[in-house]
Amino acid sequence: MTALQRLRERFWFLPAVLCLLAVLMVEVLIWVDRDVELSLPGWAEVFLYRVGESGSRDLLGAIAGSSLAVAGTTFSITMAVLALTSSTYGPRLIRNFMADRGNQAVLGVYVATFLYALLVLRSVRALGDPGDPEADVFVPHLAVNVAVLLAVLNVAVLIWFIHHISDSIQVSTIARRVRDELHATVERLYPEPVGRDEREVEDEDVLPARLDEEGVTVRAAHPGYVTSVAHEKLLEVAREADVLVDLRIHPGSYVLGDGVIAVVHPPEAAGEEVLEAVGATIGVSVARSPYQDVSFAVQQLTELAVRALSPGTNDPFTAVNALDDLSSGLALLAQREMPSPYRYDRDGVLRVHAPFAGAVELTSGVLDNVRWYAAASPAVMSAALDLVRRVGRDTAHRAVRARLLAQVRLLEEAFVRAEHQQHDVELFTARARDTVQVLSRA
Repeated sequence: MTALQRLRERFWFLPAVLCLLAVLMVEVLIWVDRDVELSLPGWAEVFLYRVGESGSRDLLGAIAGSSLAVAGTTFSITMAVLALTSSTYGPRLIRNFMADRGNQAVLGVYVATFLYALLVLRSVRALGDPGDPEADVFVPHLAVNVAVLLAVLNVAVLIWFIHHISDSIQVSTIARRVRDELHATVERLYPEPVGRDEREVEDEDVLPARLDEEGVTVRAAHPGYVTSVAHEKLLEVAREADVLVDLRIHPGSYVLGDGVIAVVHPPEAAGEEVLEAVGATIGVSVARSPYQDVSFAVQQLTELAVRALSPGTNDPFTAVNALDDLSSGLALLAQREMPSPYRYDRDGVLRVHAPFAGAVELTSGVLDNVRWYAAASPAVMSAALDLVRRVGRDTAHRAVRARLLAQVRLLEEAFVRAEHQQHDVELFTARARDTVQVLSRA
């Protein structure tokens, strides 16, 4: 994850950019008003208001004050929505609202308008001796008229914001955002044209036999979640140092302050500079990010489903919605070829062993949570079977299909033990058998 991508997720970044643009626009328009002789056609003069010094000051002051007041209101509304989302749907979904370009743009437009009006107001001044009543007064009419246009834009932005914030708290919108994020992560980490490498092997014996005993450990500088691994840079570091790097983590892993994140072999080539270079390729942060962590996007939808099943909420339809969106992302992942954890350089030498989260583990994690928390809900358990059918129908991996078959048996067992009515048990058992047949034919 690059620094620019991290900045784009900061709530203050877009408002800061818009404020900078407002300052530049003020300077340009004031320069045009002061030093450029504009010859506008007669029809254009109708739209260019010249209200004088006093009128300009009053107008700019009103625009600045109202913009700042509405900015505070929109910020308060956003905070209320964040609190509602955190308590209802899960605190990890807050980052989606913080990274929402719409919310950032609305706050940025109002703050930038306030800053623009304030700077233009400062430019309205007397030329020459301020105490001379006959002194000329400079009024940037063009800049003042642009301030009026910005005020009109602010009204339109306020109307759009009310619609946007009302739409953003709907369950379908929240789930769709996370689903789109899951799809984007799968497309980024498991692209469609990925093929099998001739050097790819499944036997772990390709690693040195005494790797754990002889290897030099690389430890995390501080506790947190692994958010990214710069694989290309790591491969380059390993090739230049002529070492093998065995990663003990993957994006989404939690590491302690002195936790082992990698092992470098052979020890005689693992100098201090090499260990620092390896550690620099692994990003550790206090919060997870879905950029390289596909399990985080899966976890968000899973949490949405589990929270909907809590006694205080008791909303199985939201859980079904979340499972439907999960089946879309997991089915896409199950169709993709999993990349090998063994990374070779251009000379065919093994340089990096990097584990990753696969479709088997991710799908099992979702179904385990459904089995633990949703056994008492026939609708959600049936949605779990639909998820199994969608994921297993088109998957190219035998391991995924085998794990799904095992999960179907576990789901059926959990449903029977939940003491439902016999009619519901018979229906669910029949659906489970149909699902098994679909997986067996696939």
